[in-house]
Amino acid sequence: MFNQTKQYINGEWVESHSNETMDVINPATEEAFGKIAKGNAQDVEDAVNAADNVYLEFRNTSVEYRQNLLNDIVKEYENRKEDLIKAMTLELGTPVTASENVHYEMGLSHFKAARDALDNFNFRERRGNNIVIKEAIGVAGLITPWNFPTNQTALKLAGAFAAGSSVVLKPSEETPFAAIILAEIFDKVGVPKGVFNLVNGDGLGVGNPISENEKIRMVSFTGSGNTGSKIMEKASKDFKKVSLELGGKSPYVILEDADLDKAADAAVHKVVGNSGQVCIAGSRTLVPESIKDQFIEKVKEKMSAIKVGDPQDATVEMGPVINSKQFNQIQEFIKIGAQEGATIELGGEGKPEGLETGYFIKPTIFSNVDNHMTIAQEEIFGPVMSIITYSDVDEAIKIANDTKYGLAAYVYGSDMDTLQKVATAFEAGVIEINEYPRSADMPFGGYKQSGIGREWGDYGIEEFLEVKSISGFFQ
Repeated sequence: MFNQTKQYINGEWVESHSNETMDVINPATEEAFGKIAKGNAQDVEDAVNAADNVYLEFRNTSVEYRQNLLNDIVKEYENRKEDLIKAMTLELGTPVTASENVHYEMGLSHFKAARDALDNFNFRERRGNNIVIKEAIGVAGLITPWNFPTNQTALKLAGAFAAGSSVVLKPSEETPFAAIILAEIFDKVGVPKGVFNLVNGDGLGVGNPISENEKIRMVSFTGSGNTGSKIMEKASKDFKKVSLELGGKSPYVILEDADLDKAADAAVHKVVGNSGQVCIAGSRTLVPESIKDQFIEKVKEKMSAIKVGDPQDATVEMGPVINSKQFNQIQEFIKIGAQEGATIELGGEGKPEGLETGYFIKPTIFSNVDNHMTIAQEEIFGPVMSIITYSDVDEAIKIANDTKYGLAAYVYGSDMDTLQKVATAFEAGVIEINEYPRSADMPFGGYKQSGIGREWGDYGIEEFLEVKSISGFFQ
C-alpha cells in the first residue's frame, strides 16, 4: 500500500486538520492501493500562511539561486525515476512503458526547460532613464488534473519556482502520489520552507478554499471547463490572476496527398494515447471524401492492433480509464453517437473481451460523423475517433474551426505550402505538422473555451510574474 496521510506544509509533513483520509483506486483492478489525507480549509489556510510568510524572500532570490535550485530538482527527479513510474502506473493505469517514456519524461522536460529559460530571461529592462521590472506575483495556488500526474504538476511548479513564486499545490485526489514524490524531491534538495506546500484532498475541501483565499494572488488550473468557470468566478471576488488550461476537441486533418499508412497510424495514436484522456487528443479526424474508404480500412487495421490490458505488461499500449464515472461517461457518448446516426466501424459499447475487471474501454471508430453531432462537439476524454469527411481544404479548415474549443490541431500531408496554409488557419494554440515533436520551450495553451494564458518554458514563467514600471530610475 502507498500511504501518505499527512500534508506537506512549511517544509514539514504534518497531520491534516480533518483527521479524514481518502482511498486511491487502481483503475486496472478497481481496488484501493493507497490512502491520502482528505484536507480541509484549515489545511489550506496553514499552507497559504506558510507561503505568504516567505514569498517576499523567495521573490528576491537571485536568478542564479533559482536556476541552481531547479537543476538540483532535475537531478533528484532523475534519482526517483523508478518510484515515479511505479506510482503513475498504479494510480493512473497508464501502461508502464508510457509511464516511463511519456509521463516521467514530460515532467523532467519542464523542470529542464524552466531552468534553461532563465539563461536568457530578462527580469529587468531599461527604457531610456526608466526601467521595467518583472517580479513574482506572490503566492500561487496550483490545482492540477489526474490525467498527467507529473507533466501538469511539473510545468506549473517549474514556472513558479523560476519566477520566484511560492505555491500551494492541490493535485488530483485520483492521482496524488506523483505529487507526493515531488514533495519528497523538493524536501531532499532543500526548497526553502514555505515555498512549496502540498495539500491533498478533493475540490470541495481544498480546491474551493484555494480559489477563495485572499492571500493567494493567482490560481493556475488545468481541468474541465465547468470547474475552470467556477474557479474564475471565485477568483473574481478579489481579482486574482487566473491561468486556465481547459478542454479541447482537436481536429486532425488528413490531406489528400498524405501517406495513408503513416497518417492512419498517427491519427490512431492521437486518439488512444493515455486511453484518450488527453486534452489535446485528435479526436475529430478529417479526411477527404475521395480517400475515405481507404482511410477507414487503414485506421481499423491500426486500431485493431492496439493491445489493451494490464498496465504492468510492457507490451500493452492502452490501459483503463481513470474511474467508473469516466467509464460510464464514455459509454454514454458511444451510445449517443450511434443514436445520432454515426456508424460504428470498430469497438462500441462495453469492455474489451477478457477484461471484465478494471475500467477498460474498447478503442472505437465512428464514421459518417457530421461535425454538429454530439461526439464531434463534446470532449469525450476516451479512445473514440470520429471520422468526418470534407471536399476541399477550405472546407476542412472551416470544419476544424467549427468548435467552441481551440486547444490543439493537427495536419498530415506532403505538400508544404498546403500544410502551412492549414496550420496557420487553425484557431488553436498548439499545432503540429506531420507529427513534428513539440519541445518544452514552446508555449502551450488554447483559444476560445480552451483556456486563458500560456504555459511551458519562458511562457510558463511569465504567468507567475507581475510587471512594474519605474520612471526616472536612471538619473
